[in-house]
Amino acid sequence: MLEIAENGRTWVLSGPTSSYAVHLTEQDELLHLHWGPSIALADAEELAARPLPDASSFESRLDGREEYPVEGGPRFARPALSVRTPERRGTEWAFERHDTEGDELRLRFRDGGLVITLHYRTRGDVVERWTTLDNDGAEPLELLRADSATWTLPEREGWRLSQLHGRWAAESRLVRSDLTYGEKVIGSRRGHTGHQHLPWVALDTDATEERGEVYGCALGWSGSWRLAVAQLPDARVQITGGAGYDDSGLLLLAPGESFTTPVFAGLWTDTGHGGASRIWHAYQRTYVIPDADQDRPVLYNSWEATQFDISEDQQEVLARRAAAMGVELFVVDDGWFGARTGDRAGLGDWTPNPDRFPAGLKPLADRVHALGMQFGIWVEPEMVNADSDLYRAHPDWVQYQEGRKRTEFRNQLVLNLAREDVQEYLWEQLHGLLSSAPIDYVKWDFNRCFTDAGWPGEGYPQRLWVDHVRALYGLLDRLRAAHPGVAFESCSGGGGRIDLGVMSRTDQVWTSDNTDPLDRLAIQHGFSQIHPARVMAAWVTDSPNTQLNGRVSSLRFRFVSAMAGVLGVGGDLSEWTEEELAEARRWVDLYKEIRPLVQHGDLHRLRPPTGGLSAVQYVRGDETVVLALLQAQHYGEPLLALRLRGLDPTASYECLETGEVHRGAVLLHHGLRTGLRGDLDATVLRLRRI
Repeated sequence: MLEIAENGRTWVLSGPTSSYAVHLTEQDELLHLHWGPSIALADAEELAARPLPDASSFESRLDGREEYPVEGGPRFARPALSVRTPERRGTEWAFERHDTEGDELRLRFRDGGLVITLHYRTRGDVVERWTTLDNDGAEPLELLRADSATWTLPEREGWRLSQLHGRWAAESRLVRSDLTYGEKVIGSRRGHTGHQHLPWVALDTDATEERGEVYGCALGWSGSWRLAVAQLPDARVQITGGAGYDDSGLLLLAPGESFTTPVFAGLWTDTGHGGASRIWHAYQRTYVIPDADQDRPVLYNSWEATQFDISEDQQEVLARRAAAMGVELFVVDDGWFGARTGDRAGLGDWTPNPDRFPAGLKPLADRVHALGMQFGIWVEPEMVNADSDLYRAHPDWVQYQEGRKRTEFRNQLVLNLAREDVQEYLWEQLHGLLSSAPIDYVKWDFNRCFTDAGWPGEGYPQRLWVDHVRALYGLLDRLRAAHPGVAFESCSGGGGRIDLGVMSRTDQVWTSDNTDPLDRLAIQHGFSQIHPARVMAAWVTDSPNTQLNGRVSSLRFRFVSAMAGVLGVGGDLSEWTEEELAEARRWVDLYKEIRPLVQHGDLHRLRPPTGGLSAVQYVRGDETVVLALLQAQHYGEPLLALRLRGLDPTASYECLETGEVHRGAVLLHHGLRTGLRGDLDATVLRLRRI
């Protein structure tokens, strides 16, 4: 809901439980008024009537109170906008007007030829903010920095910052720390979202999992990015974020050109960190993720079984075993195209290898469909090997610096997707591929960070950092429009490209290359702080885990760990015993029964994966399911009671596994009633209201 004061200078956006308010002074100073519990327009006007405090000559009266700080004028806080022209640098804007379209508010300002429009929109209790910059002057404008938004928090004592950090095979691990004076900056200078940080932060003072105020912000951008959390000298906190890591130059806007920043979304809740997560999850399922109401299928991926040594007949053998297990989607991973017998050749040549697939992919896809499964493939379109037909024909199509050695990681280079000829080549290759066979799913990988991000001959080469991402989005949009039945997964060496931007164009994400079921508990716990199980791909692979750490774990533990998201299987099925295949079939059948709860239900994190026992619960309607995993038994810990959440305290619930009836706030004594014993044990409990 949007309310506007009669004088047209105070605006209040409200969701079901929260409000966000801004005010424009007579001096065209746009001030932040309120972000928190619901307020009325009259309350916002009362806040707007309060004068700003006086400031000394060493401080600014605007810092910490301005809605979108710009560079220049009486400001010392980090600017969200930094603009340079041949004559000057900085911004002196004047308010022109406000516009509305549906539930969207637009505040339009002007500084000479630069038009700045701030956008606001509520999606439930999530506020979406972004900025449009238009050059309608006669001279070019250089955007050194153009953040999406600045979020201002109320004055509080003892702020605590939550963030997700990591590396390859150890992504999205949650850490909480006291916020101190100064700035905390996280981001990526790698050209993609990165394994090191997810573009999300949360702040609280004393919140628990289920109670207390939490403020959260998440950026929807799949390239380099930066979030700065600043505790200012007067103890106010501001969070500024947007595309690009530094202020060296983002884009050059020629006359008539425009740049729209990515969405920077924020929420407030008083229902704790768990409540914040459930709001984020509902927001993404409703407004971000394509076709989020549809169940994601159980998949099998052949990579760990075959790696690069693949053939059509061998894939069919795996497909038959996968189908017998109840798998719904069979995926051929790397190695099906070009001269791809290892990671040194073939990237860029997206045609089936004639020795491995003499008639192309269609015969295998048809046989997979005949087995009752969908068919998928792996691609890495933004990359190229030096040993490829594409690179030999177009060595200038990669990112490189003139006169410098071209760095190779994983024996590959990054295509300059900002070039229109590269975009058109990839469209022709991928559109042709998806038209040549009945392909239902594409795993889109990105295994190489930007290093030599140059563009010889281009007048403003810095633009490739932004234009690469815009071209990626455009290519995905174009392919989805032309092939609406094809689902896409975002992968980047695991969890290196996970954000609201790429999620708006893909159906699920590859959470991590680490498929060890014990390691995954912490990874999935962090991931769930912001993103829903509906997009979190999780695989059951072989034991011992030869890909990473050699850990031995039961098939039971591996399945229950992976059932917390979109279930997949990635082991070498040709080596599984008949007993293992039969047990796996039972787990797959159980997952299909609980899938609506896991993928579409409300998540409650009952126990974090920091002790012996961890547990997550999903609630949907009158049903709930608990996935409990015992990492190690300490001092009889499994005997401790586990209190379920999100249920009707006046109702009774039957546990389908034990037949017991529980009433109200359900307590489950795991050691007594489910038989959890020892290390790396797990169980699934289903309850239904009676």
